[in-house]
Amino acid sequence: MNCPLLCRALAVVACALIAVPALAAKHTPPPSHAAAGMAEARKLIRDRNFEAALEILRPLARSPGVHARVGFMFGLAAVEAARKPDLPEAERDALLDEAIAVFHAMLVARPELLRVRLELARAFYLKGEDRLARRHFEQVLAGNPPSGVALNVNRFLAEMRARKRWSLRVGASLLPDTNIGAGSDERFIYIPVGGQLLRFRRDQEELTTSGIGVSAWIGGEYQYPLSERWRLRVGGDLSLRNYETSQFDRTNLSGHVGPRWLIGRASEVSLLLSGLHEWTGSGLDEPSYRGIGLRVEGRHRLNRRTTLNARAARHERRYDETTQRDGPVTDVSVGADWLASPTVRFDASIGWGQERPETESLRQSSRRVQVGATAALPWGFTVGGSGALRWTEYEGNWFPFTGFGQSRSDLTRTFRLFAHNRALTLEGFSPQVSVII
Repeated sequence: MNCPLLCRALAVVACALIAVPALAAKHTPPPSHAAAGMAEARKLIRDRNFEAALEILRPLARSPGVHARVGFMFGLAAVEAARKPDLPEAERDALLDEAIAVFHAMLVARPELLRVRLELARAFYLKGEDRLARRHFEQVLAGNPPSGVALNVNRFLAEMRARKRWSLRVGASLLPDTNIGAGSDERFIYIPVGGQLLRFRRDQEELTTSGIGVSAWIGGEYQYPLSERWRLRVGGDLSLRNYETSQFDRTNLSGHVGPRWLIGRASEVSLLLSGLHEWTGSGLDEPSYRGIGLRVEGRHRLNRRTTLNARAARHERRYDETTQRDGPVTDVSVGADWLASPTVRFDASIGWGQERPETESLRQSSRRVQVGATAALPWGFTVGGSGALRWTEYEGNWFPFTGFGQSRSDLTRTFRLFAHNRALTLEGFSPQVSVII
């Protein structure tokens, strides 16, 4: 696939539409002192003299109250100048960073500007930030762009999928929790004994525990190309969750390896051998349990707005001390992401899981459903939320916690609300506030 040809195709569209307001939005005329410079810069861009255009636009773009058309023309010229052959990498990245900054600022105020989002996606693509480029390209497709632009965007998405090599994820958060152990706060419980309900008082230490914890995670993956459609995936993840009360601490270390098959331009499947160690409580002398098994992942782009995904895993879990919990663990889930518009995203999933340890009363099966939505609002705010229901059925006799000979059934409801401002960033990260109930 000819990557420079793809970039040039979108550049031609951009130059042809440079005088057209994004999404036909009405703009106020630029200040008189900038009009002459803009007219000259526009001519230079059409003549593909991007360096000269930048000399005119850069002072205008840095002046207070910069006009939207000035910012867009400056970003476009910077992206095209960065594509100059034999340009030193440092200069190329500096130009792309300038373009990304101005496009990002425009979308903070007005996230519906499709033309601006298209150029931001192209800037991320040229810089090799494929994850960000893919997200913005998909949002462009959700805005029903002209067929020629949509065709080129799909080619960019296919190119990024084929060239993907390294990926890295890292993050951290504070975890204020009023019930760390997810325990009951009931002071008294009633247990059926001899056909009667006897009242028992629980000790204080058995009740809910509150506190503020810290969570951190890091993970990465490398995909080695085996052929045009086959990749070898090798990756791992490390996550930590620590509280002042160390009995609730948790550390997870996992790894995976296996092939990835690119099926056509819209589908892919991976088969991975995966392993997991989990430590709980204080100390890392011995893992609480370890597991090894297989995981299958699939993804299919149904259309411009909808992506389907599926995952199935089965692992054999072994505990170091509580061996009665040893046994296979199975989990299956199917989900979909739908972009209702470039600024509104919905997601939903359903899942089923099963644990079959040696002890009958610990055997369980569960069903779950989750729905969520995210919206990018003007002035930089992004808000969203999700809700999930999980039904868990335990086997065996759970007396005295249930009636004689009865099993146990749990229903868990989880609701999450979050918000952040895209204009507030720290080294590329945008802090997010979440409330989980």
